[in-house]
Formats: sequence, structure tokens, C-alpha cells
Amino acid sequence: MTDIIKLTAAETAAKIASGELTAVEVTEAHLARIEAVDEKVHAFLHVDREGALAQARAVDEKRAKGEKLGPLAGVPLALKDIFTTEGVPTTVGSKILEGWIPPYDATVTQRLKAADVVILGKTNMDEFAMGSSTENSAYGPTGNPWDLTKIPGGSGGGSSAALASFQAPLAIGTDTGGSIRQPAAVTGTVGVKPTYGAVSRYGMVAFSSSLDQGGPCARTVLDAALLHEVIAGHDPMDSTSIDEPVPAVVEAALGGSVEGMRVGVVRQFRGEGYQAGVIQRFDESVELLKELGAEIVELDCPSFDLALSAYYLIAPSECSSNLARFDGLRYGLRTGDDGSHSAEEVTSLTREAGFGPEVKRRIMLGTYALSSGYYDAYYGSAQKVRTLIKQDFDRAFEQVDVIVSPTTPTTAFAIGERADDPMAMYLADLCTIPTNLAGNAAMSLPCGLAPEDNLPVGLQIIAPVMKDDRLYKVGAAVEAAFVEKWGHPLIEEAPSL
Repeated sequence: MTDIIKLTAAETAAKIASGELTAVEVTEAHLARIEAVDEKVHAFLHVDREGALAQARAVDEKRAKGEKLGPLAGVPLALKDIFTTEGVPTTVGSKILEGWIPPYDATVTQRLKAADVVILGKTNMDEFAMGSSTENSAYGPTGNPWDLTKIPGGSGGGSSAALASFQAPLAIGTDTGGSIRQPAAVTGTVGVKPTYGAVSRYGMVAFSSSLDQGGPCARTVLDAALLHEVIAGHDPMDSTSIDEPVPAVVEAALGGSVEGMRVGVVRQFRGEGYQAGVIQRFDESVELLKELGAEIVELDCPSFDLALSAYYLIAPSECSSNLARFDGLRYGLRTGDDGSHSAEEVTSLTREAGFGPEVKRRIMLGTYALSSGYYDAYYGSAQKVRTLIKQDFDRAFEQVDVIVSPTTPTTAFAIGERADDPMAMYLADLCTIPTNLAGNAAMSLPCGLAPEDNLPVGLQIIAPVMKDDRLYKVGAAVEAAFVEKWGHPLIEEAPSL
């Protein structure tokens, strides 16, 4: 089992295609791993054992018949519990949808199944994807496999923890303000936020519709690229879906290079609040890029300093609108429907019982920002800042091919450390939020361990809209250089569970 679960997704797929392993063997190995360690990690909210084995058997039958298999056929995957999955519970980490069984698949789910990827189950997350630590889940926090007393990032901490604990070689996350990249950074894995609109949002429960974006999570850059190509592409069911060809991300990952590229370093992505070890590893990464043939360009993007403030007006405003549909009348939890309460009272009682503190905080903040007399002062002003951030990115990408930064200001913090300090929690997304506001593509990959605590540090790479292939070209080059220097991927150093 140990040998199987340590394989990359690309290696696993190759062994299944050649007949060296069966998809059932691979799936059983990962299900056994989940059974052995997930009680401690709590990466999964639901494990679909029978469904996963049925998918695996179908892959083996296709191979036996000589049918052509896709590049990830038979490879197991952990799916964030924000994507609807027909016949399988989808809770979005909230009590308000506890026990809800969707009657349809999200487009991402459909594409995974069509590619014969084996879906192991649904992963834990901050309720409605609102959080930076996966402590806001109604079903309890997830632990970071590097140190179970630390957070695994948020909101997609379950997906990142499943990767880092070798419970799955692939995972899917969503990124509204950094919820793919930030968990990747603190768990020593790879996470990619594609260009906004590159991956369909149909069937992905909405938090902030102009920011939410699904994307691939993996332990290597190539594995992320293979998954990216499976889930990306135009979807007529999503009005925000981009009708353009998917960039050749796998080809870019196979030919990683930064020779002759201009790489930007933004002045605003360092300073007060950044952990010394994070800055040290980032500076070493910049030097490595120079050694690999890149030209480093200093950039000044003054509007980035306002990104956090703008985000925490835009995202709550959109969430207050999106979450109005959870009224206790149509689906999910219903409280107080005993004949003595009006429909309005049932809605109020249901939302009081079903939503957690962080969700309520953001609904109230967003409703206030959208209210009469305050819309222009708050939401309208935040949208103007968003335009300035996009203009800063546009100017930057006239000078450089990609931008690099730390992914997070610090390494993983202790569970409970920031639970009573929302502002400190929000600062975890300081480096990731500008990209969501502008709609660009971005990746986080491991760039070493912080000397203070021996925990992973993430390097963020940012590319222009629909230039996602640049992420993989640069990411693969950096990853290969790290492997050459230290002999193995950093994730191999994660403590054994």
C-alpha cells in the first residue's frame, strides 16, 4: 500500500494503463490509507467507498476491452464538498445542508467522471468556503499533516490535507480569495487558481460569484496540469465561462523553463507581518530564478495595499445575495416548521440554526455594504479599487511575463490561534486576494521549509488572463531545480502519520 499511495498521479495512471496495477488496487490502497489516518486528519466529510470502487472497476473493464483510457484514468481524487455530486452528500461544510443529496452533478464532477478519475469522497472545508483555516467547518477542523495542531489552510483545508497525508494523489479546490493556493502553501503541495471563467462554476455552490474559481490541487506541477486539462474548458451552463481553448498546460509542465523570461517582484508583497523564514525562502527562490536564466524586474503596484479591504466588501456583499436562497423552504435544513410559525419566522429560525458565526458575520457585513445610503460608499468604492488593481496588473504584465511572491505571509498557525481575531485570520490571504479581484491565473508550489518551525513555505506565481500555461512552465522549472538541490519533493519530508 505504501508504495502505491506515494506514486504521483502521472505514475499511477501509467501503471494502470500498462496493467502493472489495476484501478481497483489503487483505489483500495487509498481507501485503506483513509481508514488508517483520517480519524486524526479529518480531511474527509464523506467517503464514497462503494462509488469509488465501482468507478475503479469500470476503468479496469475498459482496459480489459482494449478501450482507450484518458491520461488520469483510474487515479483517485478528493473532491471539495462544494461541488454537487449526484447521489452523494454535499454540505459545503454547513449544517444548513447537512444530509442534502444533490440530484445532479456539477460540471467539474461530470468532467472528472468522464475522464475516469475515481472520486474517493468529499473533503472538509470552511463553511460556504468562508475562511482561511478550515476551522469554520460545522463538522470540526482539519489538521495539517505536517503538525496536526496546525491549520491546513482554508477554505479548502480538507483537499490539501488529503494530499499531504497521502490519502489521495489529486484533489479539487475552489479559490475565492486564495482558498486553493493558501492551503497548498501551508501543506507543501501544489495548488492552481485558473483564470476566472476557465473552469465552470455550474454546480459549484456560490459564495462570491465574481471571485469563485475551481481548480486543481496535487503534489507535483505535472499532476496539477493533467488535472487542469480535465476540468477546464467552456461550459454553456455557466454564463461566466470563457469560450476559448484551454492553454496547453501539460505541454508547458513537461517543458519547464524560465530562460529569458522576465519575472516581476512586487514591492507591496513583503514588509510588516511577514514571517522572516517565509521571506528568506522567497528571496532564495528569486535567486534560483536568476540562476535558471530569468530576468528579475522590481514592480510597484500601489493599489495592492487596498486589495484586502476591497475584497472584504465585495465578497461579503455577493455572499449576502447568494446565501439568501438558503431559506429553509426549498431544500436543506428546516427549523420551526411546527405550524405555529410563519414562513418568515421559519426562515429566520433555520438560518439562525444552520449558519455558523463566520457566515453570519459576512452576511451582515455584506448586507450593510449593499444597503441604501451605503452602497456607493462601500460596495461601489470597493469595485473602483478592484479596477485600479486590474490596471496595476495590466501595467505590470507589460513589463514582465509572470509575477512571483510569497503565497502566504506566514507558515501554518495553530488551530484556535486566530479564531477570535477575524482581522488576523483575514491577513492570511494578503498575497492571494489581488489575483482574484483581477481574474488572473496563479499557482502556489513548495519552496522550502521555514527555519523557525520547519513548516512549508509556498511560492506564488501569477500570470495574465488565459496565460495559465506560463504558471506551469515556470512552476515545473522551479520544482525541478528544488528536486535537484534537495534530492526529493519537499512533501516527502512530511511527518508520518
